[in-house]
Amino acid sequence: MAKPLHIVILAAGEGTRMRSSLPKVLQPIGGRPMLSHLLDTARAIEPQAIHVVYGSSADAVREAFAGQQDIRWVLQAERLGTGHAVVQAMPDIPDEADVLVLYADHPLVPVEVLQDLLAKENSELTLLTLFLADPAGYGRILRDRTERVTGIVEQKDATAQQLTIKEVNTGIVRARARRLRGWLEQLGNDNAQGEYYLTDIFAMAHDDGVPIETVQAPESQDLQGANDRIQLAMLERRYQLRAGRRLMAAGAQLADPARVEIRGQVAVGRDVKIDINAVFIGDVELEDGVEIGPGCVLQNCRIGSGSRIKAYCVIEDAVIGGDCDVGPYARLRPGTRLADSVRVGNFVETKNIRMGGGSKASHLSYLGDAEIGAEVNIGAGTITCNYDGANKHRTVIEDGAFIGSDTQLVAPVTVGRDATVGAGSTITKDVPAEHLAVSRPRQTAIKGWRRPVKSKGSTDNPAKPDNPDNPTKPENKD
Repeated sequence: MAKPLHIVILAAGEGTRMRSSLPKVLQPIGGRPMLSHLLDTARAIEPQAIHVVYGSSADAVREAFAGQQDIRWVLQAERLGTGHAVVQAMPDIPDEADVLVLYADHPLVPVEVLQDLLAKENSELTLLTLFLADPAGYGRILRDRTERVTGIVEQKDATAQQLTIKEVNTGIVRARARRLRGWLEQLGNDNAQGEYYLTDIFAMAHDDGVPIETVQAPESQDLQGANDRIQLAMLERRYQLRAGRRLMAAGAQLADPARVEIRGQVAVGRDVKIDINAVFIGDVELEDGVEIGPGCVLQNCRIGSGSRIKAYCVIEDAVIGGDCDVGPYARLRPGTRLADSVRVGNFVETKNIRMGGGSKASHLSYLGDAEIGAEVNIGAGTITCNYDGANKHRTVIEDGAFIGSDTQLVAPVTVGRDATVGAGSTITKDVPAEHLAVSRPRQTAIKGWRRPVKSKGSTDNPAKPDNPDNPTKPENKD
């Protein structure tokens, strides 16, 4: 029978090498804190409890995960080493449990690797190791002539011969709680750092005759940590590669997986095409046959089947129906809802609107706080004037209406079904169904008018007329 599992995540590191006001464990990978990724991994194993040992910037770390009730927070008031950190969590862990120790700044450890570690059910102490061509910076695994693990030596305490060892410690440990508690009580800090090393328990276990099992991790990149921004960037690239592979496995075609950024959860249907430099933030759903052009930024949105998002569009908190054309260079702001077969073209901005099926706004328009029906044409340069300086007002454009170019619709206003608004109009009153509304000043042509000319020697401003009765002709003073 499997023993209850308690996971201890060490998250008290200050991260001084990050040179950041943000705590180390809150540094983002894929748009989410490093600790968030590891918590997801821990939950996938379904432990009885998750203990997070925190210390640096304690309030900020806890606030970042407020409301996540399955976390048992453990404060490490003094940072005295990894062994000391685990000691803080042990009072809440029963002797019969298994303990799995993880590190918050190693966020990409695969679930499968941890499951291999936990499969050693009869082992009282199991360690995840790694073989590296360049083991610099890692603790080395010490073995005797029979290949049994006898201990771990940290880089700073290793001899020249020990530094040649290629098998290194990942820090990930599984131990029986009763045994672990006893070893932790014996820890000392007689080392180069003056800290209580968790790794010292392995020499104790060997001295106690407890066999130490090892599991070798298959890929070193999955177990890399982040102590500075360079290492953080390397983890980001590793995460993005994984995320891109998941999308391609689900049916998406990525023009270049190295040039797509996933900063949330992206769900894709079949035959989705994603061009280079697309960025996905939050929860994004792309249904079958969706095409995303280069340079697009999509945040918390759903794109219906067969829709095409052309180059350099920004879409946030929006829902787009099927077979729509958006962009290029369109901005769809929160509250935008497009029905099927809608066209929103270049340099069109929308916010808090609904557009019915078959409607189109092809060029250079701002549409905000509006209800737009089906088969409506919005001419270039149209503006819904929805804000009076204090309050927002709504514009309603009913089915089949035609809005001419350069129209200002001053809300609250309604344009009726199949009505037409002439180009260049400012509409302040409701337009009845099937009517034509035109609001323009009378056009006047002045014969013989000449543009003002610059005075001699002037390079900036045209000359002011000297003769007020004839502004185009200077006064003759002779």
